[in-house]
Amino acid sequence: MRADRLLTLLLLLQNRGRMTAPQLAAELEVSVRTVYRDVEALGACGVPVLTERGPQGGFRLVEGYRTRLTGLTDAEAGSLVLAGLPGPAGELGLGAVLASAQLKVEAALPDGLAEQARRVRERFHLDAPAWFRDADPVPYLAVVARAVWERRVLRTRYARWRGEVRREVRPLGLVLKGGIWYLVALADDAVRTYRVSRFQEVEETGEVFVRPAGFGLAAYWTETSRRLEAALRQDTARLRLSPRGRKLLPMQFGAAGARALDRAGPPDADGWVEVELPVESEAVATGDLLRLGVEAEVLGPPGLRRAVAEAVTVLADRYAADADGQEAELYEQDRKFPRNSQPGTC
Repeated sequence: MRADRLLTLLLLLQNRGRMTAPQLAAELEVSVRTVYRDVEALGACGVPVLTERGPQGGFRLVEGYRTRLTGLTDAEAGSLVLAGLPGPAGELGLGAVLASAQLKVEAALPDGLAEQARRVRERFHLDAPAWFRDADPVPYLAVVARAVWERRVLRTRYARWRGEVRREVRPLGLVLKGGIWYLVALADDAVRTYRVSRFQEVEETGEVFVRPAGFGLAAYWTETSRRLEAALRQDTARLRLSPRGRKLLPMQFGAAGARALDRAGPPDADGWVEVELPVESEAVATGDLLRLGVEAEVLGPPGLRRAVAEAVTVLADRYAADADGQEAELYEQDRKFPRNSQPGTC
């Protein structure tokens, strides 16, 4: 472990130039005292590390020195596919391995390309999870990922909507979609998709399985997503949208909302337009469309219009009851304490 850390320290100094002891300690996840010991060890091995004191000081390599110890291990090479996803790499237990691999790749690049890679890293960042949603707890993700890599059969307990189920699964791949991890696995002679956070128990059996010939994870996921979307979009809603509603539609409904606006008719004198929007079941669509508030009117189908109207009526009655209660309370206060003689006034 110390040899790996010394190599990482060396590559950090080579790739980034002067670094302070606290900066190195943060990168290596060790104490400052350990950094000083490691720097001494590098010097004892013949690596020309200069120590510069003062506010602008730190450690750096002698000008022109470069190491060629940049060969990737199998784990490091495999982790590079996650180079733009440090968070998910950490969840998979590959955070330190990925960091080491990136340092080695950067150290092996010619000076011009290395500088370009640094600029890209400084200017672009991928954040996979959606806004305003906590990440799923995935305590078994590392176990599942290891089973995917090693083709190990897992014995699991999984929480479905209809209750829990126990199955032996043969993990084929992991997919990160919108910040949520999914496992694609063979179970009961069928390829199924599992949300990793819903696993209640995961146990390795030690049994190794053979992957199905010709199975492609990306192709399976694309086809499954297409079929799921087609199954969910059961109906088409006709809407009138205000000018503000036209801005809200793609924000609330994504690509489906944007496509509906592209096919919208011309606006009327007040700027309202009519659109046709694919929606899910009536119950789900009612809640989704209510998020547009007063900026939309459901024209059809008749059942969906009635469902939205009923929901609006219930809300209106509920808030009207609250308003009546507040009015009664204010009336009672005014009766006891006329406004020109409130307690604490003169």
